[in-house]
Amino acid sequence: MHPIVAEIENRSPAGIAAALGRLIGSGRLAPGDRLPTVRDLAAQLEVSPATISAAWQAVAGAGLIVSRGRSGTFVLEQPQHWLPTRSKVMAGRQQPARIDLSKGTPDPALLPALGPALGRVSQRAVTASYHEVPVIPELLALLSTSWPYPVEDITVVDGALDALSRSLEAVTRFGDRVVVESPGFPPFFDLLDQLGLTPIPVPVDANGIEPEAFAAALRRGPSAVILQPRAHNPTGASMTVDRARDLAQLLEVTKRAADTVVIEDDHSGDISTAADVSLGHWLPDRVLHIRSYSKSHGPDLRIAALGGPTRLLDPIVARRMLGPGWTSRMLQTILHELLSNPESIEDVAEARRVYARRQSALVVALASHGISIAQPDGINLWLPVLDERDAIVHLAAHGIRVAAGSPFVVEAGDTTPHVRVTAGALENDVEAVAHALAGAARPQGLATGALATRWS
Repeated sequence: MHPIVAEIENRSPAGIAAALGRLIGSGRLAPGDRLPTVRDLAAQLEVSPATISAAWQAVAGAGLIVSRGRSGTFVLEQPQHWLPTRSKVMAGRQQPARIDLSKGTPDPALLPALGPALGRVSQRAVTASYHEVPVIPELLALLSTSWPYPVEDITVVDGALDALSRSLEAVTRFGDRVVVESPGFPPFFDLLDQLGLTPIPVPVDANGIEPEAFAAALRRGPSAVILQPRAHNPTGASMTVDRARDLAQLLEVTKRAADTVVIEDDHSGDISTAADVSLGHWLPDRVLHIRSYSKSHGPDLRIAALGGPTRLLDPIVARRMLGPGWTSRMLQTILHELLSNPESIEDVAEARRVYARRQSALVVALASHGISIAQPDGINLWLPVLDERDAIVHLAAHGIRVAAGSPFVVEAGDTTPHVRVTAGALENDVEAVAHALAGAARPQGLATGALATRWS
């Protein structure tokens, strides 16, 4: 008798799928293990082959198993070994989903058109010298006037993670401690692992990092703090001005944090509905602020601005000169055109409004099913569930894919189980998706009282 038979509590497709998900998640079924045939398992469970097929499809949709024709159905091995640990879990090897809310990327239809900007770029990629200033003057002027606080220097790099990586390399040494939000963005944690840095996780609430936990973390003498001031990924929280002031004051009064550098990743920038905020308003000499344009203008542009004190920026720029040198000035010209062209500006403003409407519609629909969540900023929603694996399999059975919550926390089990839902990608079917999400968050048979968001 196959182990799945003893694990099954409910012989419906959802119950069988959930049992298989538990076996895989616990390691009792290992990558490469062959599953029983549909007919054999149907006979053992005394159900129809169609019931087993439906269960198998749900688990395959969650990226846990794969059919290899006559060879049988197998538990998938982890794919894409070139990816860092948490990124590998997030990518997975998944079957196509009817509605994919797992990616955390902007809706391509809401990105500004590149055609007009491309039409104004030089036809040849020419630069007069390898030692010209890294940022074209017109873009530097525009960035300086739009920065959330007066800043000494700004450079341009190849995306937010490039900015974060180079900032950490400049201000930390192997073995240093770094304060991070938990939940937070999984690649941040992978990056700390690669650099040999020790994360100090701190929880977040609806207004950003919790001050009491932050104060305790600062007393451990971290070299750096990584935070997301707006549209926090995955919770969608945005930091208030009062919270930013409180955090800055804690950095000023904590003796062991006298040299701590704050690195801010404002990854959603122009699609965020929250006011622009930065600890640099109070601590300009200790803040490196990143403004990414991936969510607002396109991930494949691979461009972000990094601003801060010259003493911190100069070593970063100097190190880049021995690598990529500079971010393509053609790309910088395109970004400048997008940031200054009225039509492109309106395109991004409309995207911001659309994302806010989609978030609101899903929050309202979830509330009608007893799931109470404050409306997030940006494109992501952080949904509490009883069991992450069961929730993913349940949603896969409805043709919906979401991201597992475990990669978003520093240590597994240090928070309530969640899944991340890219609500910004949900154009329609809101009520049907909310119904499925509610079923994943509160399985049938659980009391129907409201389930409220808990981020820590």
